[in-house]
Amino acid sequence: MNIILLGPPGAGKGTQAKRLEQLYGLKQISTGDMLRAEVAAGTPIGQEAKAIMARGEFLPDPIMVKMIQGRIAQPDCSQGFILDGFPRTESQAEALDAMLGTDGLKIDAVILLDVAEDQLVERIASRTAEDGTRRPDDNPDVVRSRLDIYRRQTAPILPYYEKAGRLKRVDGMLDVDEVGAEIDAILGKTIKN
Repeated sequence: MNIILLGPPGAGKGTQAKRLEQLYGLKQISTGDMLRAEVAAGTPIGQEAKAIMARGEFLPDPIMVKMIQGRIAQPDCSQGFILDGFPRTESQAEALDAMLGTDGLKIDAVILLDVAEDQLVERIASRTAEDGTRRPDDNPDVVRSRLDIYRRQTAPILPYYEKAGRLKRVDGMLDVDEVGAEIDAILGKTIKN
C-alpha cells in the first residue's frame, strides 16, 4: 500500500504517518530527510543535489524521482510507503506516477488532512499552552507564514489528484483517533478496489 499524505503544517500528518507505519508496516518517506541522507552519504545523487542546492536552486524533478525510486526499493518499504513532502507540482506527480508504473507500483491513496486555517493556528497555540512546551514553529505568526507557503507550494497539486478522482479528504480538525478511523476507512476501501 502506497500513500501520499497531504495537508498544511500542523494538520497532523506526522502523527497519522507514525500510526500508519505501526498499523500497516508502511515506511514514512520524507523527501527532506532523504535528501539530507543522500548528501551526508556522499552518493552520486547526493553530490549532484549538494551542488544544485549550493547554487540556491531547487532539485530538478528527475533527480527527486530517482531518489524516491532508490528509497522505495529498500527492504523497509516492502510493505509500502507514505510520501511526505512530495509531489508538490503537477509535473512531479506525473513523473512519480510514471516512475511507479515502470516498477509495477502505484499510489493507492492520496489523503488530504483538510483543516480550517484559523482553527489550526488556535489549536497549535492551545497545544503549546496545554503541554507547556513550545517549539520554534508554534508561534502563530510562524504558523501563518508556513500556511502561506503551503498554499503556494503544495496546495496547487490538489486539482491533479482531484481530477483523477484519487484525492480523499479527511477532516483534520477531528480528534486524532477520529482522523485515524477515517483514514483507515479510506484505506480499507482502497485495498478492496
